Amino acid sequence: MNGGGKREEDLSPSFVKRKRYLFDISTLSDKEELVGAELRVFQKAVDLDKTPLGLYHLQVSSCTSHEQLDSRTLDLQTTQSPGWQVFDVWRNLQHIRQNKKHICFELRATSSTTGMEVNLRSIGLARKPRSQQEKALLVVFTKSKKKNLYNELKEQVHSSKGLEKETKLNYKMRRKRRTAFNSRHGKRHGRKSRLRCSKKPLHVNFKELGWDDWIIAPLEYEAYHCEGVCDFPLRSHLEPTNHAIIQTLMNSMDPGSTPPSCCVPTKLTPISILYIDAGNNVVYKQYEDMVVESCGCR
Repeated sequence: MNGGGKREEDLSPSFVKRKRYLFDISTLSDKEELVGAELRVFQKAVDLDKTPLGLYHLQVSSCTSHEQLDSRTLDLQTTQSPGWQVFDVWRNLQHIRQNKKHICFELRATSSTTGMEVNLRSIGLARKPRSQQEKALLVVFTKSKKKNLYNELKEQVHSSKGLEKETKLNYKMRRKRRTAFNSRHGKRHGRKSRLRCSKKPLHVNFKELGWDDWIIAPLEYEAYHCEGVCDFPLRSHLEPTNHAIIQTLMNSMDPGSTPPSCCVPTKLTPISILYIDAGNNVVYKQYEDMVVESCGCR
């Protein structure tokens, strides 16, 4: 499941009873099946000295057809701290994405007590964002083929920041690989080299990789890796294949003729990454096979 998030363009005049959000959807691919879309608006802390407690009805509509797309109730008695208000706008997006390059949503709020529209700023909405993380997002969920993170980000670098940046990226990757290789092989001696196959820590820091120019979050995560020997007899928790069992048996009889089976990931899980693409849009995607959950012999 992938999601594409687009940064807002503020079309609202100075009054804040109604707030409009415009998003560029030209980068959405027609080849990917659209399965969901959300408008996410950041609500800042509310000043209760200026805003009466109570229920407020939030509504999101299409700017063009004025059709109401979604609504939710905001209770200031229980919701006073900053957070995201999420609205389902899938119905509108799936109808217009084939023909339009932009999509526009309008947000308004009414008081459940008076039935009148209220100032959005008074309930923590429609305020100027202080950071990239507080800007409104259109998050689009699609079904698509697995994405290769390195190749995809390399394409973004090539198209948006030129060959010089790509060369820098490749240089950093080569240097990291060389350092990692030297540190790993420098420790492979004595008793440590005989440790059985298992999951080991591998902390990934995107800033150290030089990817923090476009990755917003997370800037680091625990990926883990598999390390150790697959020697005879193979333990059941390593879930060896029949081929691995035979290969390990042959290796135990004659190590010179057959190499041992390999310690590799047997189960991997995804993580979601928020980053800026070549079109300067904020994109939210889930990448498969990013975290090692278990290791085995193959």
